Amino acid sequence: MRLLLVEDDVMIGESVLDALRGEGYAVDWVRDGAVADSALRTEQYDLVLLDLGLPKMDGIAVLKALRTRRETTPVLIATARDAVSARIAGLDAGADDYVLKPYDLDELSARIRALLRRAAGRAEPVFSYGRISLNPATHEALLDGEPVALSQREWAVLEALIARPGMILSRAQLEEKLYSWKDEISSNAVEVYVHSLRKKLGPDLIRNIRGMGYMIAKEPAPASPSRDGGGDGSHTPEADSVDDGGDGGDGGDGGGDGGGV
Repeated sequence: MRLLLVEDDVMIGESVLDALRGEGYAVDWVRDGAVADSALRTEQYDLVLLDLGLPKMDGIAVLKALRTRRETTPVLIATARDAVSARIAGLDAGADDYVLKPYDLDELSARIRALLRRAAGRAEPVFSYGRISLNPATHEALLDGEPVALSQREWAVLEALIARPGMILSRAQLEEKLYSWKDEISSNAVEVYVHSLRKKLGPDLIRNIRGMGYMIAKEPAPASPSRDGGGDGSHTPEADSVDDGGDGGDGGDGGGDGGGV
């Protein structure tokens, strides 16, 4: 998931940036309203954490401009504890929720997860898909009730796809959810993560739609008796290994996980 952090206080911004990246989010941080407005006009974000007291363009103006464009990106506004009128103004301008400053980082993370769930149209806190379950609060992945170790970026790819079963996501769309502005993107990194997820969770889970991207089927396949996805040995051609050409991307060294996003 890719977030935009809009915060002009350097100490607060660095603290929140580290915390959110530690949660596995790709985060772009900007320090004034004008840059935030420009970023929201040109980039796609899953959520915006927006301070209201900003230089150059205040947070309410940024929010109103976003909603005037009929964009539905979830916005979490940050206000001081005693700024009740600012919270009301922000909610009336189109914010989805608010969080009080100074931040309690655990509460901040919980509110972000809740807004992302709401934006995805689901109420349950855990993703369940066939034999797989994902808990965003703990970053625990289970296959048939057994934990599966995933890197942060493997998790990010899987979460993006499993939250949208039946929807094709291109390599570029997945890269947007994996990387912030400052991250270096390897040319075939997405293919590497997809290949690794297939090895860990079964070859039929993620389908390659040639020339378009990747998807998880709208309905999970019937459970197979083996953990490695062997089952009866049948699977769709789209779910073959990453060496079949991916979504049209070129080669490259993949680059591995590269640590936190």
